[in-house]
Amino acid sequence: MNIEGLRYVQAVSRTKSFSAAARAYGVTQPALSHGIARLEEELDVKVFDRSPRGVKPTPHGARVLPLIENILGAVDALVAEAQRLAHPPADTIRLGVSPLIGADLVNRAFQAVLTLDHPRDLVLREACLDTLRSDLGAGRLDIVMAPVVPGMPTFRHRVMASEPLAVISSAEPPTDEPVELESAAGAMFVLGDPDCELTSFTKELFRIHDMPLHTYAGEASGMQSLEEWAAMGVGAAIVPISKITRRHTGCRPLVQAGVPVEIDFEAVWDCDTPLGADLDAFVDALAESDASGGCSQQRLPTAHADQQQAVRPAAAAG
Repeated sequence: MNIEGLRYVQAVSRTKSFSAAARAYGVTQPALSHGIARLEEELDVKVFDRSPRGVKPTPHGARVLPLIENILGAVDALVAEAQRLAHPPADTIRLGVSPLIGADLVNRAFQAVLTLDHPRDLVLREACLDTLRSDLGAGRLDIVMAPVVPGMPTFRHRVMASEPLAVISSAEPPTDEPVELESAAGAMFVLGDPDCELTSFTKELFRIHDMPLHTYAGEASGMQSLEEWAAMGVGAAIVPISKITRRHTGCRPLVQAGVPVEIDFEAVWDCDTPLGADLDAFVDALAESDASGGCSQQRLPTAHADQQQAVRPAAAAG
């Protein structure tokens, strides 16, 4: 069985597109389609259905895709362990983090690296998503933590944390009651740089709910400016709660149909390196620290804390 064919299937499953999977994997679309067709012929199972509405797994495909993920995970772990044994990795893990990552998750990362069989130093670099994605692909970083990272289907992805969002607006009455997205949509919002992950997230949030986004003509240079301008009344701002530096009378948790709106942060790494096994263990330790409640995130009081499912728009590519 051709491993490349399995990887093509994995890439299409993650990107939901043959053309996007081919671009991300660095092959032509005909080559990718041919590889998947050969695998389907060998398995005697059609994995995907294509239509004008997109690509989705067939009923049989939905059964075999988890098995393909497990096979490739085992292959990647084997290669990573072999490389680690043949070429002992460096004593550092280079971690790239988005400016949206809170101190809680960074602190958990420093604790997690100490649990490795061979403890390593953690070297942090903060940068925007495009830079992190480029440096990870070029091998200048070992792992990144950022809002959902598109366009890297050959890398491992794992959601590490989710954080609720709040709306800061001087026009809001002094209350801690949550504000519905539909109600907030009437305000004018201050955004940051077009390449900023929070800007992309905010635009995508309004787009998927088919709501207009009214924006201020200016542009904030960072999270602090965004918060300060919103507090001054320049416009409203949507901000992760852990990034709010002080209490504002017009700061309210953001909900959609009573459900907290959250942004997901994921770890992305390449296990096909000498550090692969250690990165896997590092991410596992991070996930375990979250499950055990190692560090709690800052949260505003909310009347809907008992809701079980948060609103998480898909990440925009910017």
